[in-house]
Order: sequence, then structure tokens, then C-alpha cells
Amino acid sequence: MKQVSDTDRVFLFLQGPHGPFFQGLAAMLQNSGAKIWRVGFNAGDAFFWKNKASLIPYKGARADWAEFFTTLLTEKSVTDIVLYGDTREIHAQAVQIARAKGLKIHIFEEGYLRPFWVTYERDGSNGHSRLMDMKIPEMQKALKGSDLDPPMPPSHWGDMRQHVFYGALYHWFVMFRNGKFANFRAHRALTVTQEFRLYLRRFLRMPFHAIERRLATRRVRNGGFPYHLALLQLEHDSSFQMHSPFSTMTEFLELVIENFAKAAPKHHHLVFKAHPLEDGRVPVRRQIRALAKQYGILKRVHFVRGGKLAQLLNEARTAVTVNSTAGQQVLWRGIPLKIFGKAVYDQPEFICNQSLSSFFKGAIRPDMMAYREYRRFLLETSQVTGGFYSRSGRRQLLRHVVDMMLSPEDPYDALASGTAAPRQQLRSVK
Repeated sequence: MKQVSDTDRVFLFLQGPHGPFFQGLAAMLQNSGAKIWRVGFNAGDAFFWKNKASLIPYKGARADWAEFFTTLLTEKSVTDIVLYGDTREIHAQAVQIARAKGLKIHIFEEGYLRPFWVTYERDGSNGHSRLMDMKIPEMQKALKGSDLDPPMPPSHWGDMRQHVFYGALYHWFVMFRNGKFANFRAHRALTVTQEFRLYLRRFLRMPFHAIERRLATRRVRNGGFPYHLALLQLEHDSSFQMHSPFSTMTEFLELVIENFAKAAPKHHHLVFKAHPLEDGRVPVRRQIRALAKQYGILKRVHFVRGGKLAQLLNEARTAVTVNSTAGQQVLWRGIPLKIFGKAVYDQPEFICNQSLSSFFKGAIRPDMMAYREYRRFLLETSQVTGGFYSRSGRRQLLRHVVDMMLSPEDPYDALASGTAAPRQQLRSVK
């Protein structure tokens, strides 16, 4: 594709993370000389986009989106598209069309190294990321000119309250102010009203859940028994739906509990750690209890709500997950990890390939030297310090990511060619 100057770039934004991040990103890109447009699919998108002159409302049916998008690219002379996640239907179609036209595709996602990093890649993320085809020796070669001392992974999310608040606010606008977008259909199974109620309920219950979580964590840590962690994910999350062999979380729960009951030493326990944004749409806790009772290990199975993972990880024997990004914290501590879905960290050097029953009997530890090189590679490329939801997190993120977007090279090629900008040291994001 022919290179164009910053002043000739035309960025088209699609849907982003809840909150003001996309608006701030667009403003800085505009300051660089680029032109900016935004497609609004609902009242929530419109509320968080303050420059109404550059907002293009899409009021058509989902079936007409591809034709509308193709025409829009031509009419606005678009050179770049910007989106959050690449699996929801409108984004998957947009990526396919933009790729065929040779446009630059900028994809944001939650950090592969959460919580104080954000993922920025070109063309695809998660199971569609370039990382899926990279091997450790290739990463080591690219790192030859770097001596970054990787920071320790933070043990908690820095902007969880803001995340939940913006989610509830977004869904409120979609539920009560969406009259102009009558054809809008959410990309998830629940209605917008149901989503709003879940966000609001979770936001209001956060203090009570925190108390419950601390008590459950204390029981596990003071129990005096060896334990294994099962890291849960959101059943409706794209990583689970698009990049795993399971259609429901129940399938994963039963597989883990059945194999643990069959193979783990009788004095070992199993701890299920819920996702920090688990909102109750799937009765995970009740299902775990029923399955544990069915397999006769009810007294050896525990459930802990989302929150700080480090407190439980520090004394865990092993961890198992579908493809959660929390697996990175497991590997950093040298704990054996078993996964079932497609994950960017699925490398034979440090992901266990034993059967699940053999894993619970006696897991093989990961190659820590290989993992540290892998993690260093991520921190030099696609993992950008900051966050979407807190004000300080957005400031940190924008300091780096705008230049990365304007670069002719994607983050991985920029490191290999030596043009990647040096990264700042990690600071607390509040």
C-alpha cells in the first residue's frame, strides 16, 4: 500500500470501549493533521463522541451494514479504520472489507498482560493476532537490540470501578435514548435492558462482593491444603465464544471437576476464580456447587469472586483456564498452566501439553527463561502502558499509542526493524 502523510490520513472509528477513550484518541490524531470520522450505531456511541460534526449515525439494518460501510470508505476516502475487538459481526465484516481494499486496520483490546496494559495490534487480535504464528526463536531474534527490564505484573485492575460505571452509563443511553437507532441490535445474546440491569446491579453490589471475596480468599489461604486454580472467563466474551472448543462455561466446569475428582490427590482442593466482570448472567457458582456434589468433592471445591488474583496465585500448585489473559500471571510465577482454547501465549515451551488428569496428578513446570523472553517481546510491541477507563490510564496510553498508529510499521515489525519507540516505566494507574 502506498504510504500517505499524516495530513492525508483519514481515520474511521467504529465501536470502541465504553467511555471517552475513543474521543480522546481521535482528538490527538486530529491534532497530528489527520481527518476523523466516527460511525455511531446507538445512543451510547453518540453520547461518548462529543464532535457531532464527525459522527455518522448508522440507522440501517445489520444486513445492510457491509454495503453501507463499503460506500462510506469511498465517500470519505478512508485510509485507516479503528475498532475495539475484531469478532463482533459488524467489526468482522468491516475488517474483511478494509483488508481487501488495503487499508490500515487498528485494533484495540484489553491487555494480554492485564491489568495496566492495553493491547494495540494491526489486522487482528486474540485468535487472529500475528502472535498466533510467531515462535519463541523469532521473538528472541527481534529482541537482540533490546535490554528492557520487564516490570512485575500488577496484581489488580486499576480502573474496575470506572469500567463498570461507563458500562452502565453506556447501556442506560442505549436503553432510554435510542429512538433514532431503532434498528440497532446488540452483538450479545441479552437485550440492552438486561445488560443495563446487570451492570447496574454489579455496580451497586461491588462493596458487598468485595467483603465476600476477602472472606473466601482468606478461607482458602488459611485452609492449609494444597490447591489448584481454575480461572474462569465470561461466557459471552469473544475470546471464549470464538476461540475455544466450548459453547458454554458449564462444559468447561464439568470437564475440570470430573478430571480433578478422578486424578488429583485426595487432600488437594480446587478453587474456581471468577472473572472480575462476572455479573451473574450465568449461574456459575450454583453450577460449580452442583457439579462438585455430583462428583463427590463438594468439601474440596471453592468459589472466589473476581478481584486480586495474586493473593491466590502465590500459593497455587497449578492453574487451568480456557484461554484467559490471566494465564500470563500464572506463567510469570512459574506455575504449571493448562489451557484449552486459542491463546496468544500458547507456546510449547511453557504451556503444558499433558492430559488434564495427568496435569492434576503431577504437572510439568513451564520453561521460565522462554516465558520471560516472550513477555519482554509483548512489552516491547503490542502491550501499551495505560488503560481505557481511568483518566490517568488514558493519559498514559495516548502518550504512546498515537505514534504507534501513525507509524508505517505495526508494533511487531517496528521492533524487528529497530524503529519502535522506547517504552516508559510502569506507574500505578488509578
